[in-house]
Amino acid sequence: QAQVQESGGGSVQAGGSLRLSCTAHGFTSNICGVDWHRQAAGNQREWVSYMRPDGSTSYADSVKGRFTISKDKTGDTVYLQMNSLKPEDTAMYYCELCVLLEGIQYKYWGQGTQVTVSS
Repeated sequence: QAQVQESGGGSVQAGGSLRLSCTAHGFTSNICGVDWHRQAAGNQREWVSYMRPDGSTSYADSVKGRFTISKDKTGDTVYLQMNSLKPEDTAMYYCELCVLLEGIQYKYWGQGTQVTVSS
């Protein structure tokens, strides 16, 4: 069974940067995509970005131009580089891993990593 672990969250001042990591364990050769989501206190979960195995990426309008998704050479770790952070970026950030097994997509979520941006 695949497992997902996020790391890299923390507290920064507005304008600062953080790099989040999402590391997949198990079935890493069958990854069909990685998405980042976030959820601020009292709000619904919001999609942030994705990367597909072919390297294609997409971003929510709220983070476009400030966040960059990438992966390491093995493809087991996906990063979310967050620059020019704003207080409204404060949220718990979650990684969603898609694994394809025998034609069926399975989704795995990590526990999340907290990002706090102060003004």
